[in-house]
Amino acid sequence: QVQLDESGGGLVQAGGSLRLSCAASGRALSNFAMGWFRQAPGKEREFVAGISRGGSRTLYADSVKGRFSISRDNAKKLVDLQMNSLKSEDTAVYYCAADGPDSPWFAVVTAIGEYDYWGQGTQVTVSS
Repeated sequence: QVQLDESGGGLVQAGGSLRLSCAASGRALSNFAMGWFRQAPGKEREFVAGISRGGSRTLYADSVKGRFSISRDNAKKLVDLQMNSLKSEDTAVYYCAADGPDSPWFAVVTAIGEYDYWGQGTQVTVSS
């Protein structure tokens, strides 16, 4: 099992940046493909970005491509989401999630139903 704890959310003006972090505890982080999701009020939770177990492969939702960057440090058990050029439509609760253990090494998981572990979420609010 793995426990996930997000941090770094807050209030930022449109065009600004935030860096979210997901700290993992329990099993080695390298056992899990990781992802970030978000849920805006009144909307379903949606995929934002995913990264393979070793970090060599990443995928992004079209809405954040070119603005967001996901990275991981398995030794430090951290998964980060760097968010630049933020827009009001990025306002949501952001969740870190883990798929596994032992998902395929190069797999990037985008389907919400495939993830087994979730953090409690961190609020990101972008003011226009």
